[in-house]
Amino acid sequence: MTVRGLGLALAVAVAWALPAAAQAPLTFKDKTVTIYVGSSTGGGLDTFARLTARHMGKHIPGHPSVVISNMPGAGGGVAAQNLYNRAPADGTAMAISFPSVIIDPLLNESLRRQYDPNKFIYVGNANAEVLVCMLRNDVPLGALEEFRQREFVIGATAPGSTTYDFPTMANGILGTKFKLVTGYKGSRDVTLAMERNEVQGICGLGWSTVRVQYPEILAGTTFARVVAQEDLKGHPDLTAKGVPMMLTLARNDEERQAVQMFYSQNAFSRTFILPPGVPEDRVKMLRTAFMETMADPDLLADAQKMNVDVGPSTGEEVQALVKHMYELPQPVVERVKKAMGR
Repeated sequence: MTVRGLGLALAVAVAWALPAAAQAPLTFKDKTVTIYVGSSTGGGLDTFARLTARHMGKHIPGHPSVVISNMPGAGGGVAAQNLYNRAPADGTAMAISFPSVIIDPLLNESLRRQYDPNKFIYVGNANAEVLVCMLRNDVPLGALEEFRQREFVIGATAPGSTTYDFPTMANGILGTKFKLVTGYKGSRDVTLAMERNEVQGICGLGWSTVRVQYPEILAGTTFARVVAQEDLKGHPDLTAKGVPMMLTLARNDEERQAVQMFYSQNAFSRTFILPPGVPEDRVKMLRTAFMETMADPDLLADAQKMNVDVGPSTGEEVQALVKHMYELPQPVVERVKKAMGR
């Protein structure tokens, strides 16, 4: 063997012999992590994004700055497409958007040309949201069956948002008569429109958002009330007050299965997402940092002051839920497609 060949062989041997601990640790020092929010400021997504951003940097090696960039539009689709097609796949860009970003391409396969939810990488979910319907106090409602008997004017943002999709699904499957008034920029704009008596109510609004905006609503001292829970299990605070489940309007097993499939998206209503292609070591690091952030005493103290629930699930759990949803029997998916006009 030549001297040069011997030197190369020795270099390779030394490299293989180096312990993992001797390799440079992964760090985000001097970097900035941007969280793109698929809604305007002031709503539930924005609330969770900013709560997380205030505390997550200290749990990421290198302690990077974590900043918010609101990117509303197309029910969160603008933020999703930006993340999927343009954001750097190095862990410095993530997004939080409406669950419709995940479920809509299941109901409309053409959307998968813009982004594929199964190829996103999920960091974790901050809270499994319970969505609700609210009505002004001067709008009478004796029982949920009345939603099928007369028209209710409901404010909404745009197709793809929960405030649009949830009442649309109820109309198509459960036979409700919600008349949607769309075009509002965010859920906060809709609730303000309710206060001005422009619309009678809102559906598909997160209970955590309601608690932040109207902390006295269960005491009956605000202008509106929660009249239904759009969820599979419901929230203990609402159930204790006797707020009924919209699912009880299902008239047969076919309707019940379709509604259950649609409501299952609540399990990832506050999900943080990475673009495809982020290296595995960075994914693992960010998933660990996310769960540490959700358990951070400072974050939990902030959440308590804001009257916000924090109930995290791991990125692996969310990834499995999304995979399961895309493997549902086609007849169930087709029933929801028909209801949504997709």
